[in-house]
Amino acid sequence: MRLLPAALLLSALLSAFHARAAGPMKLADYLALEGPAPSAKIAYGAALSQYAELFLPQGTGPFPVAVLVHGGCWTSKFGGIGQLRNMAGALAARGIAVWNVEYRRVDEEGGGYPGMYLDMHAALDALRAQAGRHPLDLARIVAVGHSAGGQLVQWIAGRARIPATSPLHHPQPLPVRAIVSLGGLADLRGEAALIQKSCGRDTVQLAGSPSAARPDVFADTNAAELLPNGSRTWLVTGELDTISPPRVAHDYASKARAAGDVAEVVILPGASHYDEVAATSFAWPRVLQVIEQALELAPPRP
Repeated sequence: MRLLPAALLLSALLSAFHARAAGPMKLADYLALEGPAPSAKIAYGAALSQYAELFLPQGTGPFPVAVLVHGGCWTSKFGGIGQLRNMAGALAARGIAVWNVEYRRVDEEGGGYPGMYLDMHAALDALRAQAGRHPLDLARIVAVGHSAGGQLVQWIAGRARIPATSPLHHPQPLPVRAIVSLGGLADLRGEAALIQKSCGRDTVQLAGSPSAARPDVFADTNAAELLPNGSRTWLVTGELDTISPPRVAHDYASKARAAGDVAEVVILPGASHYDEVAATSFAWPRVLQVIEQALELAPPRP
């Protein structure tokens, strides 16, 4: 594992100290997050939101890969890919390549169901193509999603279980079996009331409308319906998260374990929904530890 230079380590420790002293992050703090420019921007479709940013570490590689999927309540009103550059830059400094994904949201043309999910397919297909052009080790890959992005990365883990009759079926999806969900709202069926309360989103916006050909709209959209899928999921949630409270992580983990998958809950003491996703937060060292553990770069925490 790559070690930080002493000056950078001291800077990170001081930032964490000041962040803790300032208290839990709020939405305005999250929206102000920024990070370095990417190494490349790659379109995976014709729409303005169909692209991903590639961050390459220094060195020759091959590098493990973190796929980042931002949140924002599935809308374009609460930031997105720009805020995740903060985390992307920090991961690249640790020797981890980053694929930072933008996608069409429910308030954009073509977003919601099925476009948002098809964008995940296309973004991961594009990542697979980039592995032939850049030193990327796709045998070591983790998908990291925040809030609404947590729902999408948890769905990614179960893509192979989607029936061939579904518009979301992919015949050969890139396998992603390590998942880190940061304050994720993944259980569209079980958490419908919370999703409406926290984000103002209705089932039809995220899962489509029932039809004769598709009577159960959760069968191909809900991560909890696509268990077991052979994944290992870390559900990381701030102790003070009110958008996706710790109870949500524990409930999903119980479902995953009951189905036969591996799931671990990590609660960040004193942290909010926004501390979960910021490399400038006092909670970042624990989040980083989870990501590196998922990539088998760090030993499991005792």
